Amino acid sequence: MSVNTETTIDTKGDALTITRVFDAPRERVWKAWSDPNLLQQWWGPEHFTVPAYTADFREGGQYHYCMRSPEGQDYWGVGVYQEIVPMERIVYTDAFADEKGNSVTAAHYGMDGDWADELIVTLTFEDHDGRTRFTLRHTGLPQGQHREMCGIGWSESFDKLETLVKSS
Repeated sequence: MSVNTETTIDTKGDALTITRVFDAPRERVWKAWSDPNLLQQWWGPEHFTVPAYTADFREGGQYHYCMRSPEGQDYWGVGVYQEIVPMERIVYTDAFADEKGNSVTAAHYGMDGDWADELIVTLTFEDHDGRTRFTLRHTGLPQGQHREMCGIGWSESFDKLETLVKSS
């Protein structure tokens, strides 16, 4: 996948922050995040798939997903939408889970480090000359290698998202 030259990744401080300009109108990028059927098409790093994804996209609504690695390892996650400002902002919790939606620790998936039990993801969407300036802020990730790997994973997901929103 190609790297978008209008992407910045910051792994310092208390969060992972990625800003990217998508070559698509904000409405299309928003829909790719708010429509579970579309989100399932691009979610996850390169070569990962999402065999299961359910979401009640409203404040207080929950989501639950399975992300599958190329080697067949399933990683389940769960969370709650805390804030939704249409076309502008989404804030949700993010936690490791089992297939039934019960929260588990990162160690359940063999990950070490000081992971928060519940992470917070904040997404913002802005118009940018007919395109979309998008910012993700992911808090609760451990410093170092895991945060950097999450940055790579998100960037690869966004490459897939870029392909989807350009073709819509």
